[in-house]
Parts: sequence; C-alpha cells; structure tokens
Amino acid sequence: MNRPLALICMLLLTVCSLAQQDAAPVEPMDQTPLFHVRVTSRSTNAVNYRHRGGSTTVDFKGTDLMPEASGRAKVDSKAGRLEISAEFSRFQPATKFGPEYLTYVLWAITPEGRSVNLGEVVPNSAGKVSLNVTTQLQAFGLIVTAEPYFSVIQPSDKVVAENIIRQETKGLEQPIHARFEMLESGQYTVDLPATKLPATMADPKTPLDLLEARNAVAIAKAAGADQYAPDTLQKAENLLAQAEDYLRRKQGRTPIGTVARGATQTAEDARVLTLKKKEQERIAAEKRAMQEAQEKAEAEAKASAEAEAQAKAQAEEDARRRAQAEAEQATAEKARTEAELQQAKADAARSAALAEQQKAQAAAAEAIRQKEEMRERLLKQLNQVLETKDTDRGLVVSMPDVLFDSGQYTLKPAARERLARISGIVLAYPDLRLEIEGHTDSIGSEQFNQSLSEKRAATVRDYLVNAGVPINSVIARGLGKNNPIAENSTAAGRKLNRRVEMIVSGDVIGNQVGPNPNPGGPQ
Repeated sequence: MNRPLALICMLLLTVCSLAQQDAAPVEPMDQTPLFHVRVTSRSTNAVNYRHRGGSTTVDFKGTDLMPEASGRAKVDSKAGRLEISAEFSRFQPATKFGPEYLTYVLWAITPEGRSVNLGEVVPNSAGKVSLNVTTQLQAFGLIVTAEPYFSVIQPSDKVVAENIIRQETKGLEQPIHARFEMLESGQYTVDLPATKLPATMADPKTPLDLLEARNAVAIAKAAGADQYAPDTLQKAENLLAQAEDYLRRKQGRTPIGTVARGATQTAEDARVLTLKKKEQERIAAEKRAMQEAQEKAEAEAKASAEAEAQAKAQAEEDARRRAQAEAEQATAEKARTEAELQQAKADAARSAALAEQQKAQAAAAEAIRQKEEMRERLLKQLNQVLETKDTDRGLVVSMPDVLFDSGQYTLKPAARERLARISGIVLAYPDLRLEIEGHTDSIGSEQFNQSLSEKRAATVRDYLVNAGVPINSVIARGLGKNNPIAENSTAAGRKLNRRVEMIVSGDVIGNQVGPNPNPGGPQ
C-alpha cells in the first residue's frame, strides 16, 4: 500500500543559472530568525514524465556525504498520479550526521524549487530499503535527505542521494538549478542541544518510530509549542504516552508504530504552528514600534509648532508695549525742539528694526534646528533598514546587489520587505524628494549595464510608488558602470559597485534635490 503524502511546504523559489550558484544569501535583518535557513541549489535534473506514458526508470547516486549510496526508481504514470517504486542500497545510519538525525526522507523537487515530502526511507541493517509512493506532481527531480523524523515539511541540508537521468528514461528532461530553502545542521535543535534529545539516551532496542516521536515532541517543546500550540502539543504527548505504554506492555511493532507516527506528525504540526505564531508576533511588534515612532514624531512636531507660535505672540506683545512707551514718551516731550523730536523718532525706528531683525534671525535659527533634528531622526530610521549616509546631496540609502538576482532586476522577497519599511518611513515625512540611481560593475557590455541599471532603479521606484509614495516625488535613472565606488578589478570591488542608491532630500530636512551627476543620462 502506498504511504500517504507528507505535508507540503511552499519554499522560496527563483530559477537561477549556473553562474548564480555562488551568490550569497540575503542576510537576516535586525530581528533574530526562529530558524536559520540556507538558500541553495543542486544540479539534480528534473523529468517531465509522459502523461499516461507507462513506466520508466531513473537511477540514484550518493552525494559527497554518502558517496557509496546508490538506488533506482521506477516511475509509472497513471491517471491523475505518478507511482514511484524506489530501491536504495548502501545507506548508513542517519545518526552519522548528528544525534538529531534518525531517518531519511525522499523529496520531489519541482523545476520551480517547491519541495514535497514523498515518504520516509528506512534502511535495514544491510543498508537496503524499498518504498512505493505516489505524487500529483508532473515534473520533478528526486533527492534523499537525513532528517530528525519522517514528517518534516522542509528538507535539511544533509542531501545523501539524488536522481540521475538515464539515457533511456522516458520524458522531457529539464536541467534545473532551482534555489530552495534547506534547514542547516542543528536548526531543529536550535533551542535544545542535540545531545539532550531523548533518542540519544534511549535503549538501542527501542523502535525507530518511537525514537522519532520522542524527539519530535522534545523539539516542538523547545520551539515553544507549550505556549503557542498547547492543545496540539498535548495531543502529541498523549499519543506518545500511549506508544510508550504499548512498548512497556510489549504490544508489538504495528500498534507502537501507529500511535508513535501519529505523535510525530502531530508534534510537527505543533512546531510549525508555533513558528507561524512567533513570526506573526514579530511582525506585529515591528508594526507597533513603527506606529509609536510615527506618533512620537507627530507629537514632537506639534509641540514645536505650538512653542513657535507662542514665542511669536510674545514678541508681538513686547513690540506693542515698546511702541506704546515710545509714544507716551514722545507726547511728554512735545515741548522739545523739532530736532530732538526727529532724533527720538529715528532712534525708535532703529530700535524697532533691530528687534524685528533679531526676531527674524531667531525664527530662522529655530527652523534650521528643526530641520536638522528631522534629518538626523530620518537618518537613524533609514539606517535601521539599509545602510544610509548623510551627504551634501542628501541622505544616501544604499541597496546592495544581493537584493536582486544576479543580472536581473526583479526584487527578492527580502528586498520587498525592506522597501516596504522604507516606504513606511518616507510616508511619515511629507515633501521629501527621492532620486533612485542604479549602478553596475564594469563586467558586460555598456549597453547591458546601462539597461540593467535603469531597470533596477525603475523597479525600486515602481515599488515605492505602489506602496503609496507620491509619483511626483520620485525619479529614477540608470548610471550603468560610470560611477564606481570601488575598483572593478576585484570581486569585492565589483560587488560594492553593483548597487542601487536612493538619495532622500528636500527642504523639509534642510536641502533640495542634488544635481544630476549624469545630466545627459536617462531619467
């Protein structure tokens, strides 16, 4: 009987060329992630199997982690599904990769990078195993990874075998190098040392299904499921307790395995639910912090305006009183000569002019101070999202090349997240002007670099406009390779030169938009 398909996890995907395999992943921002993942690509080829085209065969070969491993899979296309009959040999115990690894899982990887858990691979003492599974997918490659338990929804980075397309394999071969997320070693036990897992201290005769269940419940607890998914965790613990009771009463492998695997799957559900709720809390906290910062800025601006109005009213009252006193003094001195009267009037006029000049100077100084404070506050807020420098042209926000795929102008998810935060900050400061400038290194033709820089700048501009930034406040231009900030002779220098810069300026923060460094360039 075919095993049921495991939970399907939608993974971040981007189809990449071989030249992109050395690109570094986007670093996490200021929030510590629940799990560290590594965006990776493998050379596993996919096959678009012939619909209802009968059966065909692919081979498996071991990776550097287990080079002696081998296998073969028969793929039979039926109505509405594909049946996979796989056999593997020379598999070593999964614990060789660390105490948290107890078993292996067979995965289908689509050309777009989506991973589907097809079922558990449990080798016997001789390292051999066979399994029969089905899938609704049409085109996919096959890999085997070491895992802590069978019901994981995301592959680890311990890939031990991958399929090899035979010359006689039926179907359309699709050489893919799709990037997809893999959990790095130790991330399932990020809050629980692997040496403290229950399976590391168990009797060697304990059934594998029960070991997986014990570890799955322990990992869910370490992730915080007792706080975020207590009902689901309690169900998993109840199933585990029932399996432990079956073991004590020697009820046999089938009853023990049935409830133990149910405990494992339920514990994984509790862990995944916990991670989702933690992420929701993190996002809510960020929104609250942004709202509080905006409200504080608005309150400070209002208080400053009220203080300025009060100072202006006081100055006008002082001037009125001075004028009244001068008028009374002039009336009392009517008897003086015309020359003395004219001199007194001249003195009064000079005094009034000086007072007005001092008042204007004070108002101008206050306005400059407010703009400087707003500029410094905006600089700090932008620096919390992307590196920002204060220059004569304005605040220069640097967007590194890693926010785009190499040679492309489509924003990565992390780039969209950062730009969303940037737009939220900018919208809190009316009347700002934004210049988006795209830059490239010197690799490639001048036409290609110019086009790429223009498209990247336009992509950032369009995202900001869609996020609510007034279109009349944003301009975009591509400068190609003409304005390097480092030597293009080294890889490090070229990486610095591949960037998009956003110049934030305007009278509201003390300066206007700077001159175009390439007046003849495209807008």
